[in-house]
Amino acid sequence: MAQAIITGASSGIGYATAAAFSDAGFNVINLARRDCDLPTVKNITCDLAREDFVDQIHAHLDDLLHPNEAIVLVHNAAVLANDSAAEIDAQSLRNILEVNLVAPARLNQLIIPKMQSGSAILYVGSTLGEKAVPNSFSYVTTKHASIGMMRATCQDLVGREIHTACINPGFTNTEMLRHHVPPEVMPQIAQMSAFGRLIEPEEIAKALLFAAQNPVLNGAVINANLGQIER
Repeated sequence: MAQAIITGASSGIGYATAAAFSDAGFNVINLARRDCDLPTVKNITCDLAREDFVDQIHAHLDDLLHPNEAIVLVHNAAVLANDSAAEIDAQSLRNILEVNLVAPARLNQLIIPKMQSGSAILYVGSTLGEKAVPNSFSYVTTKHASIGMMRATCQDLVGREIHTACINPGFTNTEMLRHHVPPEVMPQIAQMSAFGRLIEPEEIAKALLFAAQNPVLNGAVINANLGQIER
């Protein structure tokens, strides 16, 4: 049976992904500050912003992983802040980089040596990884970098039969988006897809599961956005 390690599986896209992978027969492990309440999911409490989080989870993770089984590592956790290039302070940027980029890189270093043929490393990116909007400076910057990290990871794993992909959701109906976007603006945001609605987390979870099960998508960037309207 394959295994899935998902960061931030306590809510939103991460929670839906944990459910989808569990339903598909994966043993799912959640790495997050909050537990995932799905009975099939094992939780390891950690704060990805802490420099010592790998040291804290290493032994527990080894106890939960099954040797000689494929692993799907899903980098889902991220920080989305309202900030701009002209105003963000250096420490705030460092804190966001720690979660959005440094933590995935460190988890790769921890998990890749344990990965068998058929494993995968998936990144939950954003359509803002290939474009930009105002007042999302750190998020746009790190999501562009996530695509680069995925592509670099693909090249560094040549010959290992471990594949990578980055799924770029559009505007998805999550508490992160609701926290970031004022309620009065949300109807306008929903109309920015060709379907005139927000994406549901379960739709992104299905895309991640498909990517995990199809190594032909190695190194692929997949925009899962219902056809975003450009204005």
